[in-house]
Amino acid sequence: MAETYRSMRALERTASTSRVLNLAALAVKHAENPEHSAHPLFMAPALNAAVILKHRLRTNEIATVSTRHRTATKLIVPFERSDLSLGGRSLFVGDRGWMESLQELAGDSFDLGRDAGVLEALDELPSLDPFLLREHIKRRGFEVSETHFEISPGDLATMQQFVGAEISRLIDLAYKGRSSSEANTGRLVEALLSTRNDERLEPLRLTLRLEGDSYREGIFAWKGFLYYKWVLNSLWPKLREVLVELMTVKTVGPRDFEHESLVRTMKVRLHDNIERQVKSVADYLRIYDGVFMELTRDGNATAFRDFLLRSPEMLVALGEGTGVVSHIASFWRFRFPKGKPLEANVGELLDILQDFESGLGGETPAIAA
Repeated sequence: MAETYRSMRALERTASTSRVLNLAALAVKHAENPEHSAHPLFMAPALNAAVILKHRLRTNEIATVSTRHRTATKLIVPFERSDLSLGGRSLFVGDRGWMESLQELAGDSFDLGRDAGVLEALDELPSLDPFLLREHIKRRGFEVSETHFEISPGDLATMQQFVGAEISRLIDLAYKGRSSSEANTGRLVEALLSTRNDERLEPLRLTLRLEGDSYREGIFAWKGFLYYKWVLNSLWPKLREVLVELMTVKTVGPRDFEHESLVRTMKVRLHDNIERQVKSVADYLRIYDGVFMELTRDGNATAFRDFLLRSPEMLVALGEGTGVVSHIASFWRFRFPKGKPLEANVGELLDILQDFESGLGGETPAIAA
């Protein structure tokens, strides 16, 4: 079993909810919450205090993990949950012998059927965004407390202002101008983004004409669309840069006509596939914007309510599409930092292009040895 000794303390501070699911931090935060412990993500306590992340495979890891992508799901069980800097033991889902390693981490007394199924479900996802994760886990038939699907503190802080501006028109409609000040709007946004029910949202519930489970499901879907709209709002400029640099990146070192031709072909095809994916994601948001405008401009609460209640499948597709393009933007900038030469050897560049194309569901032509 691999052991991880590098400091993991930064994982507690990360603002990335798409790459990290920090169950260790959630276990500490909700230690006194009976709902969290009654419906855990994993049955084995050791696993339910783990850190799960989407990990970009290194060259020496590719052959050992059963995945067609360069990103794998990694589970890290810290030696001490209150101090991640001490490191922990880790495994990749799909690694050779990963079930034996999982059994060792969980303890011999635990039946791994459910926990292994949860990990395989997580491995099916392109990212660990809370809204995508929650819907996928639910669809796979696992009953898990919603306290496991929280937005990280870093993301929550930067999302507050965006959501406040986005829903200010609805706040004016629901509260009839009584809570239009910036301070009150901030408190309402905080209540909306919280995982707990909050009586401050009662006027919104009445405006949306939702009750009970339908209200909870509707609010969750609404938060999901707001979250992905916020993510994509900050992602567009990065993707535009990638699209430009994709066509201008140069190959260096030994190369031949066949590989050079393949690089040119894949660049064009990947450029088109990224644009197509972006359009698909944007179309979902346009549908949301349309019904939200009907609500705030025309007072048509029925159309918005009905949209929220039938939106889970759309939310999953939106999350998956966002995860793919987010990975492309973040890895491209990691590999090609601003100010550094925009170049790579032909083998590495083809590897990057294939990984991106595979994530987008496109063709992945074989590279001649």
